[in-house]
Amino acid sequence: MAVPMRIPVSFGDVFPHGAFVLGVEAENDFDKVRDKVPNPQVRDKDTGMLVWIVRVLDASPDLRAGQAEVKVKISAEHQPVPPEAMPGTPFRPVEFDGLTVTAYVDQSRKTPRVGFSLRAREMRAPAAARSGKAA
Repeated sequence: MAVPMRIPVSFGDVFPHGAFVLGVEAENDFDKVRDKVPNPQVRDKDTGMLVWIVRVLDASPDLRAGQAEVKVKISAEHQPVPPEAMPGTPFRPVEFDGLTVTAYVDQSRKTPRVGFSLRAREMRAPAAARSGKAA
């Protein structure tokens, strides 16, 4: 049995209460930045496309302080554009298609722990937001 490094998951399993985009930025290779290499942005090792980080607010009411913001990486040649904000608010509801999770061991702490990295093929407005209906 071969277990893939990037395990497919559904958006609803990861964000059962929904999610909101906080911002989108390039993922830079810190070694390239330090060495002043032009265009230090990371490229996806499988596709060769640029990697973008989407900062996301997890809407779960059960999260502790510091746990609500997560990052989802998207590979694309151009910076992904977040969905429109909800009228009268700064909140941009989002759903991710092709969502995967990769487990890793974070050994930068005194006590190592398992961490998770999220990737997606693309982001889009939730179906309710696209149709103009309340969820």
